[in-house]
Amino acid sequence: MAKLTKKAKALAAAVDREKLHGVDEALGLIKTHATAKFDESVEIAINLGVDPRHADQMVRGVVTLPAGTGKDVRVAVFARGDKAEAATAAGADVVGAEDLLESIQAGNIDFQRVIATPDMMGLVGRLGKVLGPKGLMPNPKLGTVTPNVAEAVKAAKGGQIEFRVEKAGIIHAGLGKASFSAEDLRKNFDAFVDAIVKAKPSGSKGKYVRKIALSSSMGPGVKVDVAEVASV
Repeated sequence: MAKLTKKAKALAAAVDREKLHGVDEALGLIKTHATAKFDESVEIAINLGVDPRHADQMVRGVVTLPAGTGKDVRVAVFARGDKAEAATAAGADVVGAEDLLESIQAGNIDFQRVIATPDMMGLVGRLGKVLGPKGLMPNPKLGTVTPNVAEAVKAAKGGQIEFRVEKAGIIHAGLGKASFSAEDLRKNFDAFVDAIVKAKPSGSKGKYVRKIALSSSMGPGVKVDVAEVASV
């Protein structure tokens, strides 16, 4: 196990890792202790009372963070003709068909979201083994297989993020940057938690949202008092 640096030890000691904090207090601590030389990401981890090995306990969806993500999201679009032109006009970074397929097969994956028109899925399906493991495969349930590619591109560029529960029943996501105001981080927190609550699967039994923790890229974790989160 790697040894903690003096700075990491100091940051870890600055926050009581077992204490439960109100949301605003937790976000304040995150901002205070995000002291790296770069603009740290603010991250959330939510422990859910689900077992995603069962289909009726899967939690997955999309949510638009009202204050944005603070990241420049690169978007690739599979489309032809007018749809391709619309995607380009909406700000897509890469637009194509067979040429885009060949580029991806060659290992050129310099984007964080892939969108496709329905008629292109026969082509995109050939990339399942490449895009699937990276969480990039277009999916109609997530709005990334759609005839309205322009709207999908704008959503991806405008703060929309995807979420999916992991094997241990945990969902991780970024809520923005440490440079965001506390108010904007709170808006994003509320929107994200609300989306998770609305995505509660039919097979979930008992307490659904069990734990919430916040952290920054290099900072300590801060536990949030779930009882103080209104939407839970």
